[in-house]
Amino acid sequence: MCAHALAESPRSGGTATTGIHDTSAFSLPAPSLPVTRRGDFFAGNSFFKNPWVPAPASTTARDGLGPLFNTNTCQSCHLKDGRGRPPEPGETMTSMLVRVSVPGPSEPGAIETRRGVTPDAVYGDQLQNRANPGVAPEARIDVTWETMHGRFADGSEYTLQKPRLRVSELGYGALRSDAMLSPRVAPALIGLGLLEAVPEAQIQRRVDPDDADRDGISGRANYVWDESRGARALGRFGWKAGQPKLRQQVAAAFAGDLGLTTSLFPEQPCTASQSACARGPHGGAPEVDDRILDLVTFYVRALGVPARRKTQLTAVQRGEALFRSAGCTSCHVESMRTGKSETFPWFANQEIHAYTDLLLHDMGEGLADGRPEFQATGREWRTPPLWGIGLIPIVSRHTRYLHDGRARNLQEAILWHGGEAEKSRRFFESLDATQRDELLFFLDNL
Repeated sequence: MCAHALAESPRSGGTATTGIHDTSAFSLPAPSLPVTRRGDFFAGNSFFKNPWVPAPASTTARDGLGPLFNTNTCQSCHLKDGRGRPPEPGETMTSMLVRVSVPGPSEPGAIETRRGVTPDAVYGDQLQNRANPGVAPEARIDVTWETMHGRFADGSEYTLQKPRLRVSELGYGALRSDAMLSPRVAPALIGLGLLEAVPEAQIQRRVDPDDADRDGISGRANYVWDESRGARALGRFGWKAGQPKLRQQVAAAFAGDLGLTTSLFPEQPCTASQSACARGPHGGAPEVDDRILDLVTFYVRALGVPARRKTQLTAVQRGEALFRSAGCTSCHVESMRTGKSETFPWFANQEIHAYTDLLLHDMGEGLADGRPEFQATGREWRTPPLWGIGLIPIVSRHTRYLHDGRARNLQEAILWHGGEAEKSRRFFESLDATQRDELLFFLDNL
């Protein structure tokens, strides 16, 4: 897109908005990033996309993978910084993972309080389906699908798919019968630095746990554990807003997904039942030093946001009006403003259009995973940002949406909405085919 065309398009990310809509749309630095910091961006990208290897290795800056892990590179989950998907039949799970925990109280100061869940004593809080030689992987995970049927008000039919997990080849004995499993696909990474720069007070203004205004929407903040401060903090990142800051989000991914230690998470993800894991060689203490952790965090924080497209088309404008009439903007808030940012001043005081309130909402029994996380219940999810969502087919080469990738297109994603979004879903079901297409066309061009 030329500069003139970009100037005419809504700047979804303020001065961090890019004008590229091809396969690299999610992987570009924000235009406002100074030239003097571009080197750090590309250095962080290198550690993000290149594989890590088991220790000991000649590549000492990239060794320490495992002993248990889900993938050997961040890029495997976030292909071109885009969205992951469920595995196809017979395919090894790569850009999707499974959280696990068990019922139990969280005592102040205990590991449960820091993690937000009670980990399984044998398998921890995430199933790792790969391992280094000499260590047994925790499990093989396959996904099958249950088909469900529905009908629009105009009589046309639709089908939905609900995932069913099949956990087999368990390396350390059977899972507890009350284990809570939650499949999660990797989210797209655009605009995370901007969301981090939104002042907490602005997010708090929309909190309404008791639905005092009687609009049917009762957004709640998730308060989670900040490892760097050793205190509770507002959660912003992850499907249930379980992480407070991008640096901690990146460190948690290194730990859980790649089995790499950092200063924030210095322990290997090995439980007492996994002796071979605990005895395995490591790549230093920590395996990802603060310089590398900061570079990868800088890269993720600095990614730009593609501009909206085709905003002058009448069909897009009608679709946007329907989106508002459906009440979708009660949670997918159209506009926010970043505040001051000492760590990233280039993102300060920007009007952004992420279409999220960063709060938790009850999405109904259909989308419930039954697994609490800090204050989030088993029915609650953080409102996901919608900017760039229409580019997922181009960047990620699939059309899987929602936290577990069950929706095969955006229409199915809407039809899964329940709970606080029940009224909006029914509005969508009441539309005729042309109106439904217009609303989806609006989303396709965000």
